[in-house]
Amino acid sequence: MIPWREGLGRMIALGLATLALGAEGASPLRFEEVGEKAGVRFVQATRNFGDRHKAQVLQMFTEGGAAVAVGDFDSDGFDDLFVTDSDLGRPNHLMRNNGDFTFTDVATIAGVAGGNDARSIVGDALWLDYDNDGRKDLLVGRFGTPLLYRNLGPDEKDGIPRFVEVATSAGLTAFGNTIAMLAFDADADGYLDILLGNYFKAENLLDLKTRNVLPNDLDRATNGGGVTFWLNVAKAEAPGGRAFEERTVEAGLAHHTGWTLDLGHGDLDNDGDQDFYLAGDYGTDRLFMNRGDGRFKDVTATAIGFDTRKGMNVDMGDYNRDGYLDIYVTNITDEYMKECNMLWHNNGDGTFVDLSRETGTCDTDWGWAGKFADFDNDGWEDLFVVNGLRSAGERNYIPALLEMIVTPNVDFSDIDSYPDIGNMTWSGYQKQRLFHNLSDGTFKEVAGAAGVDNDLDGRGVGIGDFDNDGRLDIYQTNANQPALMFHNIAEKSGHWLQVQLRGTVSNRDAIGARVTLRSGGVSQLREVNGGNGYASQETSRLHFGLGAATKIESLEIRWPSGILQTLRPTRVDTLLIIDETRKAASS
Repeated sequence: MIPWREGLGRMIALGLATLALGAEGASPLRFEEVGEKAGVRFVQATRNFGDRHKAQVLQMFTEGGAAVAVGDFDSDGFDDLFVTDSDLGRPNHLMRNNGDFTFTDVATIAGVAGGNDARSIVGDALWLDYDNDGRKDLLVGRFGTPLLYRNLGPDEKDGIPRFVEVATSAGLTAFGNTIAMLAFDADADGYLDILLGNYFKAENLLDLKTRNVLPNDLDRATNGGGVTFWLNVAKAEAPGGRAFEERTVEAGLAHHTGWTLDLGHGDLDNDGDQDFYLAGDYGTDRLFMNRGDGRFKDVTATAIGFDTRKGMNVDMGDYNRDGYLDIYVTNITDEYMKECNMLWHNNGDGTFVDLSRETGTCDTDWGWAGKFADFDNDGWEDLFVVNGLRSAGERNYIPALLEMIVTPNVDFSDIDSYPDIGNMTWSGYQKQRLFHNLSDGTFKEVAGAAGVDNDLDGRGVGIGDFDNDGRLDIYQTNANQPALMFHNIAEKSGHWLQVQLRGTVSNRDAIGARVTLRSGGVSQLREVNGGNGYASQETSRLHFGLGAATKIESLEIRWPSGILQTLRPTRVDTLLIIDETRKAASS
């Protein structure tokens, strides 16, 4: 029997005994948009390069940096938000959760508002505890050099943590046009390493020396920024005693020169280390397997094959509960590109098969971030996907673009080859998608009924339980448009369990840890990830929906160190805080 069909058969059998509520596992999903009331409805602005035609083209190609990172930076038990901006002089926002579903911007007080200067454009953000001191630090990716803000802990007067920028002293000085970032422990030494995904090659877009900075081919471009890998090393004189050294060549990644748009990591072969998937714009995606020592092997040819799609997003989740992480990648489906997304079903033998059409998750128009999450607590992970490139005037840019594309001998890398976009719309006014997992190997699109089918130009998705009520909420960032906060108000929501891990031998954030929950005779798995999803970082808490179940048979934790820990929680609808090799405490 073909492996994926065998897995599908197991999944259908599990569906017959599903913990989901309601007929056919179709628990209603419902959200209320509360961004203004919560104080988080910011209008992100992309970098304005001026009024020249060349400037408009560059602005069009850099409209991706509306990012959100979710994390509890002040350790008060409520997840906070870091929200980026991109235009000159505009501040980023550090939104401190007040505990009542309102937020206060403390970016200036904390010292993390800056980054959009005359030579740099903020593009992404990531919480990580790089020095294992128990405080979340902040990495800000830029079209320029990165910023690394070290968390110094709470101020005595107001209790708000202060940050100091330490990128230079920590070794992060290389210029790159970074649009995607991951933090995970590649070599299993207990400290988080960094993988940066770069879109353009290392050319300062704000001080151009050449017009040839755009993709040299629309399907097989080889002049992008690729990736750089940074190993976390001991350095006594560095802040926190840790610094980063570039080891891209040693990691086996220097040959990649594509237009990286997103990165996602997870243990795809169940061998205990972290692998990663690269979504490539204007060229093929790539899959890299960890050799076990922080070096990677490119297995694209045998695992997924080569493609010419426009990969935009990478998230991982076990959508069919067969014990293997699957991969969701968004692509472009518009008037002239009918690419279809990819839901890579993990066959468990080192190969993957795209089941996006079969599962009903293929078409999300011009897709950006897509995130797995169990929004109704039925025990099956759903998918929320944001879409839309540029919503503007009535005229459509695509006919003008097609005329350029069919012109003989056109140089696609030359900025001046592209027609002026002016106030034209390019694949805009597209509705977001929410795919409800039906537990039978398919999803149903329910965004309209759930109240999340807005038509803004979505970019990032921040998932977290921002009011600690056991239901996952959504923060949606948009390019040049207001961000939205969706409060989960589903009434028929199942029981749940949340798990917060703290490494002691492993990295403090427990990134890369895998938790397997067994209840009702079936298993669910979750992994702590360090930045999966385009322009997105979700909560570090692992969230399990339990449906009608009120008993958990076991909770097995496989830490990045390799330590295995098994617990038998006695309560549901609670948060477990678990230290590595220590007993759990609930709150």
